[in-house]
Amino acid sequence: MSARQQTRTFAVWDYLVFAGMLSISAAIGVYYAFCRGGQQTQKDFLMGGQKMTALPVALSLTSSFMSAIAILGIPSEIYRFGARFSMYGFSYIIMVVITSEVFLPVFYKLGITSTYEYLELRFNKRIRLCGTALFILQTVSGSPVCPDPTPTPFCCLKCFGRLFFPPKGGFKAVVWIHVFQVGIKVAGFFSVIIQGTVVQGGINNILNDSYHGGRLNFWDFNPNPLQRYTFWTIVIGGSITWLTIFAINPTQVQRYNACKSRFHAKMSLYINLIGCWGILACTTLCGLVLYSRYHDCDPWTSKKVSAPDQLLPYLALDILQDFPGLPGLFLACVYSATLSTVSASVNALAAVTISDLIKPHFPSLSEKTLSQLCMLYGALCIGMAALASLMGALLQVVLSIFGIIGGPLLGLFSLGILVPFANSMGAFVGLTTGFAISLWVGIGAQLYPPLPERNLPLSLITDGCNITSFHHQTNWNTTTGTPFSPNAFQVHSAERTPLMDNWYSLSFLYFSTVGMLVTLLVGVIVSLLTGGRKQSIDDRFLLTKEDFLSNFDFLKKVCCSLSFLE
Repeated sequence: MSARQQTRTFAVWDYLVFAGMLSISAAIGVYYAFCRGGQQTQKDFLMGGQKMTALPVALSLTSSFMSAIAILGIPSEIYRFGARFSMYGFSYIIMVVITSEVFLPVFYKLGITSTYEYLELRFNKRIRLCGTALFILQTVSGSPVCPDPTPTPFCCLKCFGRLFFPPKGGFKAVVWIHVFQVGIKVAGFFSVIIQGTVVQGGINNILNDSYHGGRLNFWDFNPNPLQRYTFWTIVIGGSITWLTIFAINPTQVQRYNACKSRFHAKMSLYINLIGCWGILACTTLCGLVLYSRYHDCDPWTSKKVSAPDQLLPYLALDILQDFPGLPGLFLACVYSATLSTVSASVNALAAVTISDLIKPHFPSLSEKTLSQLCMLYGALCIGMAALASLMGALLQVVLSIFGIIGGPLLGLFSLGILVPFANSMGAFVGLTTGFAISLWVGIGAQLYPPLPERNLPLSLITDGCNITSFHHQTNWNTTTGTPFSPNAFQVHSAERTPLMDNWYSLSFLYFSTVGMLVTLLVGVIVSLLTGGRKQSIDDRFLLTKEDFLSNFDFLKKVCCSLSFLE
């Protein structure tokens, strides 16, 4: 039996390594919950007392970005569609610059716990509640799921860790758990990349296989918005999608607002940019290693795995099985990604719920109540993750959800920060219209997915597999010679219409762009028609010239120091 056909199982060392990761993560939460006297105030619990420095916050931001969605989803997308996904490196630059120079100055100077506090200050309470409801829906819907192959006892332990340890320790525990888990994730990535390179005979062989398989397709400047991945869909649509996460999502804003100064907050974002590039490089290389290893025997087509998101764990067990503990290290890498994302999410969900829904009616809350709220949201994340797993490929599902819900929210915040005459009526009508339009295209794309010529999947070969038949088991696309991964909600019997082939075939990366632009446009028009120019707005709620010029305050200090020396 060939190495590729051997049964892949976990050994004792793998379980020990995985259990060690969970134990250390739990120990950090216990330490901050009990050994450090717990979180003394609500500000300590939710914001770490606003005493954090740039580096740990940057590592925390990077750790959340390095989610199970990225670790499992990006390599499988590169395996199926090629390295054009790496153009996201340009999107990250745009995302970080706009976040740090447009949104961060306003949120930081207001000193708010939840970004949705801003909506009430800028508009009214109704807009704040609408924003809060959409954020909660977005966050619990986008939770990562347990990857396969999954040791069941540890999946349960991981879920328990989600619900208990980070909430008990509060925000500081979340940040330092992320710092620890960054190391675990990097080690897991490197173990696959290094051993994969050795097994395949060097990086030149990997690049050669990828080149002949069409995977080194970095540049595609096709402006058609219906194509799944092009330079423009990734740079434009990808930038706006990630802005919905980094610029306005309380999960991220809560962290850089916890820095002790605005300079540290901005530095945390720019340091995080380096981390994002590093993650993208690792996931891209993992995808190429994955293709080089299985270029003549695709595990998905031959039904050795049931979904594309299982390809990387399959590779890890394949090439690391002779090294006790390394498969467990990779599994720890994936679960660390899940834990870091969910621990940050439930902490931010608690902060938003308390600030926006509970605190106005119940000003005094105990730490026990805060922990219980985090545990409740952790349970909701697990339930919604099970539903999301029925909707298709992991990365596409999550980015679609972020786009459908986050796009209109980004438009709403942009309206408040950038448009002085925007009023509450314009904000409400713009948000509801933007959400309705983005939900329309999102649901339509789920029910009537784009045709294969829009997705442009690359060919997957099984000539090197020792199997007799697989066509009857696989959802096979006879047009392109590649399998596809249907979702549980897809309508199969409907005759294709122009609406399906155009509007519903829009690249999922543009869902956020549609929602944001509709919200902005409708909000501006309605505000102008309902007397928005007559209102007076506090400059604190707007991006001002002073916010930009304050970036150069350090030059004034340098000039003063030089004049003093003279």
